[in-house]
Amino acid sequence: MKQATKSGWAQGKPGKLRTSGSSSGSKNKNNQSEQGKGKWLQYCALATVPLVLVLGNSMLVPILPDMEKELGISGFQASLVITLFSVAAGLIIPISGYLSDRFTRKAVILPSLALYGIAGIVAGIGAVTHAYWLLITARALQGIGAAGTSPIAMALVGDMYKDGSESEALGLIEASNGAGKVISPIIGSLLALMAWYAPLFAFPLFCAGSFFAMMFLIKEPPNEKKEKTPVKQYIGGIAKVFKEKGRWLISAFVSGSLGLFILFGVLFRLSDVLEEAPYNIDGVAKGGVLAIPLLFLVITAYVTGRKIKNNGTLMRHLMIIGLAVMGSALAAAAFIHNSVYALIGFAALSSAGTGLLLPCLNTLITGSVDREHRGMVTSLYSSLRFFGVAFGPPLFGWMAKRSDTLLYSVVAALSFGALLIIIFMVHPPKTAGDA
Repeated sequence: MKQATKSGWAQGKPGKLRTSGSSSGSKNKNNQSEQGKGKWLQYCALATVPLVLVLGNSMLVPILPDMEKELGISGFQASLVITLFSVAAGLIIPISGYLSDRFTRKAVILPSLALYGIAGIVAGIGAVTHAYWLLITARALQGIGAAGTSPIAMALVGDMYKDGSESEALGLIEASNGAGKVISPIIGSLLALMAWYAPLFAFPLFCAGSFFAMMFLIKEPPNEKKEKTPVKQYIGGIAKVFKEKGRWLISAFVSGSLGLFILFGVLFRLSDVLEEAPYNIDGVAKGGVLAIPLLFLVITAYVTGRKIKNNGTLMRHLMIIGLAVMGSALAAAAFIHNSVYALIGFAALSSAGTGLLLPCLNTLITGSVDREHRGMVTSLYSSLRFFGVAFGPPLFGWMAKRSDTLLYSVVAALSFGALLIIIFMVHPPKTAGDA
């Protein structure tokens, strides 16, 4: 009887299971759809953080000449508006990383965004009242706020997503970073048509948007380790990470920093060429031209992030291809740099190579360490990237005064140098990340 009942259950149940399964499958599809929407809302919220970081600096570049004229300051004093921001951010980023490991990511990101925005209002007041000292003090405070934004968001992605899905979010973050660099000069130029100081007052609105997106759309996973690690033990843990993984981690840090140093140095030189005769392209039009290579970066970074997941073999191949493309394009530019169209093409290829490189490095680095030390490791990486961006333009300007052939030869050599670093020093496992 038992056997018959069991047999009857086995024979009769599948039909009911299919009906139930169909309903269950429908519910699962709806749940997956809702989860998918929620995931993309989270991605977008996270992507606002690097976007805000970029806008806070790059939007001001177009108004620097007007700032000199209106405030009666020198070119050097105007450049301090950018430099003080960058230096303050670069120095404070590791501290922000430590605090995010010690407490929570959002406990660092939200106050940082608030400081970033409020200091922006103070900077605007300094500009309107012609109080230069107030303006540069506020810009330094903005740099301190910026230190707790994008680098910590990268660590937060590593906390929130596993099984390769973090690469998708990191790819979008890198694309957002590039998109910010595309639109920020254009937005800055358009806002300056109303008043030269308008970008300073507009920026806090972007901060507010990012603040509320992070507050309401991002739910940070709880820290499984409830007891706070003593500082001495924490430092020992960081030292252990670099002792065990420092060879490839430092190599990855250097490669990422070189990638951004080259990218923004090349764009800086292209910007100068566009302003020179016979092109005489400036303002919004110049921003539109510079958007072409950056668009290649945005698209490539986004697609790369979606495809790599946690496939270490694919990451290695894409990093090698990306650096080979960068080096080849820049080597060609060393011989063919008299045509602005050729330069735009070479810059676009180089940017695409950077878009292949950075999401892979971001995924490897964020997934290489546990949650307790991830904030510091990603912050050190971001700090080096920050300095790579900051030092690119002045060094490229110095080389361009001597020879464009020298400039593009040097950066091509640096690209191939980074390629060798990846080939010999960075060997991801077949399944990478998720430490």
